[in-house]
Amino acid sequence: MNLLARLRRALNLAPQAWALAAPYFRSERRWIAGGLLLAIVALNLAAVYMLVQINSWNRLFYDALQQRNTSVFWQQLGHFAWLALGYVVIAVYRFYLTQRLTIDGRRWLAGKAFYRLELVRFRDGEQGAAALPDNPDQRIQEDLNLFTGASVGLSMGLLNAVVTLASFVGILWGLSASVGLPLPTALGGPRAFPGFMVWMALLYCVAGSAITFWVERPQMRLNYRQQRLEADFRHRMVRVREHSEAIALDGGEGVEQHQLGGRLTDVLANYLKLVKAQKNLV
Repeated sequence: MNLLARLRRALNLAPQAWALAAPYFRSERRWIAGGLLLAIVALNLAAVYMLVQINSWNRLFYDALQQRNTSVFWQQLGHFAWLALGYVVIAVYRFYLTQRLTIDGRRWLAGKAFYRLELVRFRDGEQGAAALPDNPDQRIQEDLNLFTGASVGLSMGLLNAVVTLASFVGILWGLSASVGLPLPTALGGPRAFPGFMVWMALLYCVAGSAITFWVERPQMRLNYRQQRLEADFRHRMVRVREHSEAIALDGGEGVEQHQLGGRLTDVLANYLKLVKAQKNLV
């Protein structure tokens, strides 16, 4: 898949995610869902505001240290205690309400999922049956958790990143006024470059994100495969437990042990590949 196709696929993820999540925000739980979402957004904005305040506090505090100004030092130390307390309270309730929204959305999305899967099978016949996901019990339990958690986490992370950028870009731009572009003497020597630190920070983020994506790319396939292999292994163990009497009477222990051992080997082999991929990322 070329880069353009990957980019197009990535851009299509947001509408697809919203198509899955939108019914929840239009359901009978919409007031609870909307209230939790608004509260989380407000807490994220408040957290960014507190970070801006802490950034301003850093300048005053370390200026007082440099100037050995005892009165300002103790004043700023007390001010930091209130800032830290406020930020901790915001962070705690942001986490708590985010988890509440995730749990509520997961519970609503999981409702009658087995029934809807059977409707797809009945409506589309063999084609619908072939399109059904493997191990639906595991998909409903694990994928819904991943979907709700990732959706809330990524959307709030994007909001937090945009607001943080808007809040701090002015501060960084102002600091850049005293930083010159280090050109050699043959090219005229150092010269002023508006917003030099802003552009360097953006370049650093873009380069870091690109490298991270390139290194992390194998993990996407390995994570999906790990989920499927573990679900297959659990399903086989449940089957052995449910048919334990028949297996014992037919003397099928060796066959079942061989099949379970093969599935466990696949799980461990893929997990080792996943660990190596995570090592590369770290």
